[in-house]
Amino acid sequence: MEVPSGSDPSLEFRKTLGMFATGVTVITTQVGEQVHGMTANAFMSVSLRPPLILISVDRRARMNALLREGVRFGVSVLEEKQTALSDRFAGRVRAEDALEPVFELVRETPLVQGALANLVARVVRSYWGGDHSLFLGQAEYVRYGGGTPLLFHGGRYERVVRDPRVFANLPEELLQPILARGVERTYADGEPLMRIGEPGDTMSLVLEGTVHVQRPGRSVKLGPGELVGEIEVLAPGGGRIADITAEGPVRCLEITRNDLLAALEAKPGAAVALIDVLASRFRETA
Repeated sequence: MEVPSGSDPSLEFRKTLGMFATGVTVITTQVGEQVHGMTANAFMSVSLRPPLILISVDRRARMNALLREGVRFGVSVLEEKQTALSDRFAGRVRAEDALEPVFELVRETPLVQGALANLVARVVRSYWGGDHSLFLGQAEYVRYGGGTPLLFHGGRYERVVRDPRVFANLPEELLQPILARGVERTYADGEPLMRIGEPGDTMSLVLEGTVHVQRPGRSVKLGPGELVGEIEVLAPGGGRIADITAEGPVRCLEITRNDLLAALEAKPGAAVALIDVLASRFRETA
């Protein structure tokens, strides 16, 4: 396999595959009273008729020894708020420090409650796959609900933002790093997001819900895809110029000025110009 000179072929191969964005699943099975689970993003559909799926399991993993032909296993497709569960079953945190998962038994198979989708399958074939084993399963039970999937890309979690209208003119390669650096915040009805006079070193992208923006002489309600607090971040020099309050439950992605600049660091000239243009536009329409 050809890789850049001086590079580790295995590492380069892993990083290259990591550019393919995937969802995140937890694979589960039960032996006696003991539930076993592992985080996996190597999951795919194979056939509709019959309904077949495929999972790839590291041959060193305990799950590899538990799965064989005839054994049932569960696949739970995680929702974006379930990063803690993903970390737990990936072994990134100690079990005693991790969020305790809640399972539901379906066809004697544990499934993660609150997941975006769940499947129960029975292993019908297994195959050698180098340092992994491939298990072909025939689905016996499926269900799904509403929500937003947890994504994994480039070795870290990513978010889906369905309507980032304020960033409509940003190239996709710049938009995603900006969103990836944000920190999710939730607010209850009536809770303030920002207050007049406070330091303005963050802005927020509304993901769900409605916020009420009030400043002298102006009152407006904004929803998903809208930015709040952007004027102070993109054109710093004073405190907040508006009170912003949640109307009902609100979920936002909070982004600092430093993180915004860091995300655009690869193209500093274009990034600075873009920030200036956006700041001017926001001031004109404020």
